[in-house]
Amino acid sequence: MSRIDESRPFVPVRFALLTVSDTRGAGDDRSGDLLAGRIDAAGHHLAARTILRDEREEIATQLRTWCADPQIDVVLSTGGTGLTGRDVTVEAHRDVYEKEIVAFGTVFTLISMQKIGTSAVQSRATGGVANGTYLFALPGSPGACRDAWDEILAPQFDYRHQPCNFVEILPRLDEHLRRK
Repeated sequence: MSRIDESRPFVPVRFALLTVSDTRGAGDDRSGDLLAGRIDAAGHHLAARTILRDEREEIATQLRTWCADPQIDVVLSTGGTGLTGRDVTVEAHRDVYEKEIVAFGTVFTLISMQKIGTSAVQSRATGGVANGTYLFALPGSPGACRDAWDEILAPQFDYRHQPCNFVEILPRLDEHLRRK
């Protein structure tokens, strides 16, 4: 069973946060604010934050820019994961991924089912890796962001979390690039 090993040191991680919305601005970005607060409260660093409209190429370009920045370890996006015509965040993420973390979407759906029942099928939360950086696309609702952070991301981005976590393998995500 998972647990926190208090004998291990906490290792802060550097996050970038992207809100994808045609209607939200800095003053009413509740999901972005929630994630920024949780990143800070956990002891991590928020290295960058922005809001973009639901435009696939703009989103992918921003993701690639952050993946190329050695000061960013993880990119979280919120919004644009639904089923409507303007929801293109998942496609933009997949344009960038080298590897998809398929189980992230599965685990997120299982957690969502406990909260919202079968409505969870309408979310396309996803995760992946590109250029040594983790990327996660979360739904735009504060409740969904809270669930994803509290029940998946916070434990996985705590180096003390056992039996394994994302932080301990972070230095190896780009090893295929270094072997050339």
